[in-house]
Amino acid sequence: MSSIRLYRIVKTFLHYGLDEMVPKKMLPWYAKLGRFSFFWLRNKHKDKAVAVRFRLAIESLGPVFIKFGQMLSTRRDLLPPDFADELALLQDQVTPFDGELAKQLIIDAMGVKMFEQHFSDFDIEPLASASIAQVHTATLLENDAEINVVIKILRPNISQTILADLKVMSRFAGIVARWLSDGKRLRPKEVVAEYRKTILDELDLNREGANAIQLKRNFEQGSEYDKVLYVPEIYSEYSSKKILVMERIYGIGVAEIDTLSQLGVDMKLLAERGVEVFFTQVFRDSFFHADMHPGNVFVDATNPADPTWIAIDCGIVGTLNRDDKRYLAENFVAFFNRDYRKVAQLHVDSGWVPATTSVDEFEFAIRTVCEPIFNKPLSEISFGQVLVNLFNTARRFNMEVQPQLVLLQKTLLYIEGLGRQLYPQLDLWQTAKPFLENWVKEQMGVKAVLTKIKDNLPFWNEKLPEIPDLVYDYLKIGKENQQQQTLLMQKLLVQQTQQSKHMVISILVAGAVIALAIVFVA
Repeated sequence: MSSIRLYRIVKTFLHYGLDEMVPKKMLPWYAKLGRFSFFWLRNKHKDKAVAVRFRLAIESLGPVFIKFGQMLSTRRDLLPPDFADELALLQDQVTPFDGELAKQLIIDAMGVKMFEQHFSDFDIEPLASASIAQVHTATLLENDAEINVVIKILRPNISQTILADLKVMSRFAGIVARWLSDGKRLRPKEVVAEYRKTILDELDLNREGANAIQLKRNFEQGSEYDKVLYVPEIYSEYSSKKILVMERIYGIGVAEIDTLSQLGVDMKLLAERGVEVFFTQVFRDSFFHADMHPGNVFVDATNPADPTWIAIDCGIVGTLNRDDKRYLAENFVAFFNRDYRKVAQLHVDSGWVPATTSVDEFEFAIRTVCEPIFNKPLSEISFGQVLVNLFNTARRFNMEVQPQLVLLQKTLLYIEGLGRQLYPQLDLWQTAKPFLENWVKEQMGVKAVLTKIKDNLPFWNEKLPEIPDLVYDYLKIGKENQQQQTLLMQKLLVQQTQQSKHMVISILVAGAVIALAIVFVA
């Protein structure tokens, strides 16, 4: 299958003239022969820019490549701006598969008895169809209640298709890394490996369900629901690796700007809440939805003056450890204050760049890249682009790729883009700075110390009765070690004394022998 797929991909690339991206002098003889052999397929779209042709080729290669292109569009640290902009236009406009087949797959995964007892009004026509899964509406019958739900089902044979395409992608990545002039900087093998992990994770809908449950719990405040973000209810007892049953939501797509405006939604508040959603997930919870593109984000406009964000499709999430969060927050605050020296020092302290890096040179490089950006009004500065520029600069100083930071960068670009679409005057810096400054103070101030003591008290209380015994054992071991060291020193002294005696005797004997020899010779 992979050989046939490889042929089709090569044919598509030639059809769109993408082979022209590789300089002739960089091609081996067999590749040049291939160019000549398939001359009738060569570039049927010469009137279009190469970035447009690249996007069209990705679209024609189907769902797996479309999703790969979507991921690439967020890697502006790797792609030229025109390529990133074109790939950002890719949408999951995938032809749905047969609804009857979808129903049968759901029954097979769930079981006939469970399906018939708990589900009715299954709609054969899909509500949505994406590259990996398809969604159908139904009614869940539970505890004498009727609940409107959607059932997400993986496409048939999608695993085999994805694995075959991944194998081909890996081959192309090797070719690009070896023969393309910019192949080393683009790191194609690492990019494909990153995509492989992401897309294979999305094949397990149990994982998506667990992520959604966690995200929902993070934004629940007792009996009242936090008005910043709503996550649909997941019905795990009916879900499995291949199907996911969740509450149906009736929000408005975040990209439907005209509809939101007509309803009188407070766009400024909605945009600012989007920023709050991002930073709350990252810094409060260390668990963030990393795929918040317009297809996965909706708005509850029931109360236009108090709108709520709705997030679905939690297949891709990111996490940050405590050190990454602290360093990242301090980096952002230092950027707000244009303290490039601290930004450089933080990168070294965090281990993101080698400890041998010259802080002075790194600071100068960051200042050179970022200072021109700050000459613009803050409302015109792209926070996400600043982060991209920072990571690009850091990579010149051998910063290793940090997967958690790549996801963070991608999510920030999405959120900022959505926020500016809703409210073009959004000053993300002004919205984010107070949040980050307060967070840093909470993490490093007296309150943070008291919180850590409070968190550790149960552990200390449990270990307190053991402390006298531990101290006694420690002192006993210390005393025994001291005695052993004293005995060892005494032995060494005895050996040294014996060696000294032997040396003196040897010298005396040698002297006597030499004296006798002189006497006899004389």
